Amino acid sequence: MGKKGKKTQKPPAVDKLLMPAIGVAAAVLGYYFFQGVSLEIPRIDPTDELALREVFFGEGRGKNYAVLCNTLPADESKKPLPISSVFSDAAEDGSANADFVLLDCEHVLPDSGKTVAERFGINLKKRPTVFVSGKVGPPKQVPEKHLKTGNMLVKLLRQMLEPHAQKIENTKDLKVKCLNRDRCGLLLKGGKPEPYVKEAISNLLKKHPDVTFASVDSTVLLLSNLEEYLPEFVKGQHRFVVFEKVSGGLDVGGKDENETEDGGAKKEKEGRLVTSILPLNEGVSFNAMDRLVAGSKQGKAMKKIPALPNVKTRTKKLEEAERKKRQRYQDRQRQQSSSSSSSSHQSGGGPTGGAFTANDGSKEGRRLERERRRAEHMKQNDVKPKTPEEIAEMERRRRQRMAEEEAKWNIGAEDAPPEGDPVDEEEGGGDGEADYMDMDDGEEWADEDGDGGDDEDDEDVIDLD
Repeated sequence: MGKKGKKTQKPPAVDKLLMPAIGVAAAVLGYYFFQGVSLEIPRIDPTDELALREVFFGEGRGKNYAVLCNTLPADESKKPLPISSVFSDAAEDGSANADFVLLDCEHVLPDSGKTVAERFGINLKKRPTVFVSGKVGPPKQVPEKHLKTGNMLVKLLRQMLEPHAQKIENTKDLKVKCLNRDRCGLLLKGGKPEPYVKEAISNLLKKHPDVTFASVDSTVLLLSNLEEYLPEFVKGQHRFVVFEKVSGGLDVGGKDENETEDGGAKKEKEGRLVTSILPLNEGVSFNAMDRLVAGSKQGKAMKKIPALPNVKTRTKKLEEAERKKRQRYQDRQRQQSSSSSSSSHQSGGGPTGGAFTANDGSKEGRRLERERRRAEHMKQNDVKPKTPEEIAEMERRRRQRMAEEEAKWNIGAEDAPPEGDPVDEEEGGGDGEADYMDMDDGEEWADEDGDGGDDEDDEDVIDLD
């Protein structure tokens, strides 16, 4: 048998390969074309004051902005600086809740005479220079460690712009992130939060966007000046409290002397920060926390605390001190409740009912006892409170009597004795020395001992030496 010869295959015709190659080239060109169109990042006009206020402070549309500092060359014939690939990749991603824009950060603001970078403390030496601003707050520069790739920048923007609970680690965090806000809900974690707790906080963030939420690890940290108003700490159990700012504030850095965040005049003195609280006395759940937050927004009575809470490391010594402080606070509450109940019994009972139950030795008890006795005296003697007119008339008469008495004691010129006459003779006193010498009716003084009296006296002296 002879071997079969192999069939040789002819190469395909050129016209068959040409069409796929043209299609691939067109697809590549289309990709780059549409990518260039989508990467058309708008530039903010630095001379437009309204646009700047919208970008810096979120006024107007209330959006968040990711801004790349990109300065146009003075010579228009030169090409502008290229846009950072990290910034363009993040803008192309589209998942960050922010508008990506360009801005000349070296532009001088007319009001302050400073550049945009100087006004908001932006370091132009860190490239690319990116900051976040708008509804989230005044411009805040993005650290260099988050500007290595577009994905890293997008991840940071999500963390900064999407609503989430603030983490409290020290007293400064507590004041800036929570107490200085109009209303803040603080979760005191008694351990690792369960999934239902995380979901509850996420739902609260969505339902109450105007309320700031924060959390603190109570297993490690202790909040003095606050613990006595909350349920006692138990490991594994979470607690929740709502703060409402009463007055005052904190000094915020990074501003001009005479400017605030919105560019207005700075107040001369805000005053000391004062806050009030509304604690949750039941278990932590979405419904319970939601009712508490809604109640605070609807004007539910909140307790004003005398001192701001301080974040301290939890120790046994501090726990014991807080336990004693809690006990003292509870004792005061019981005394006040008993005093109020006893005073209500007195108003509904006889004249002497509950005479000694109100006076427990405390300042409040003594005050109640005085008021009770005063009311009892006025009732028994039919004493009616005086009107303002009667009080004014009594004061007028008192002043008149004082003037009359003063006139009796004053010595006028007509009451003085004639010139040259001694005052003592007028009073009948005479010469004091003469009266003293004449007290024996003219009898002469005589020495009964005679001339030798001095010698006898000398002999009577005992020599003690």
